[in-house]
Amino acid sequence: MIPKVRKAVFPAAGLGTRFLPATKAMPKEMLPLVDKPLIQYGVEEAIHSGIQNIIIVTGRGKSSIEDHFDVSFEMEQLLSSKNKKELLQVVQSVSEMTNLAYTRQKQALGLGHAVLQAKELVGPEPFAVVLSDDVIDAGVPCLRQLLDVYDFYGASVVALMEVPKDQISAYGVVDAEPISHVAGGDRLYRIRNLVEKPKAEEAPSNLAIIGRYVLTPEIFGSIESIEPGSGGELQLTDALKHLLRSRPIYGYKFEGSRYDAGDKLGFLKATVEFGLKRHDLGGPFREYLKKLTL
Repeated sequence: MIPKVRKAVFPAAGLGTRFLPATKAMPKEMLPLVDKPLIQYGVEEAIHSGIQNIIIVTGRGKSSIEDHFDVSFEMEQLLSSKNKKELLQVVQSVSEMTNLAYTRQKQALGLGHAVLQAKELVGPEPFAVVLSDDVIDAGVPCLRQLLDVYDFYGASVVALMEVPKDQISAYGVVDAEPISHVAGGDRLYRIRNLVEKPKAEEAPSNLAIIGRYVLTPEIFGSIESIEPGSGGELQLTDALKHLLRSRPIYGYKFEGSRYDAGDKLGFLKATVEFGLKRHDLGGPFREYLKKLTL
């Protein structure tokens, strides 16, 4: 029987230097996309995918993430006393949405190292990894799409997206063969090799790994076995390459729109598109945009 995925790990210890000075005193994961912090979109995606146990890997200066998902007695009391029931419900829903645990990454030594910090909390079972920089808008949550593949094969699965050649060097890239799958159409691949941030002319394909993973627990042994890569960091892509020696890994070209909210332009695009989709803001916002001289 294939073990069920019950936990999702959120690496959130990075410094967020691309958003300075905003991130000098505020975690990048707490940057608001319309009216919710980035990390909340990822947590809600995990919940809507059927995962109720969230592990957040934090670092120094990230306490506001814990505060956001905690109970805020003072605010709840104030909103209750002013009879602001709708706002009270919004505040309470955040603290009640899921079970959260936290662990610290004392040094930012790469994504693989961040995932490794969750080893004791995850235990010997499969788990998901969600990078909150990647905000994905999809009818079926991206993580649920990966979990459906995992539930069928019982093997690690990564989210894939086609990326233009001039941008491929910013990603982990796969060499993969398409395989037929009843539920997957032409979107499922069996991975043959993985390369971290290749030069455009050396990339094995245009299929890049996006920030959603479903991993079997053997990944922890692979992370512990690899040597640090560029910048002295333990790369998750390198650990997956190590895992591939003994276990199959699949890639799934997910359905949906991905926004790189860790990039300023990507963040602006996401803000506009998510704003337009809001039932309470979309109409007036659309009318405002039409009046702009572009």
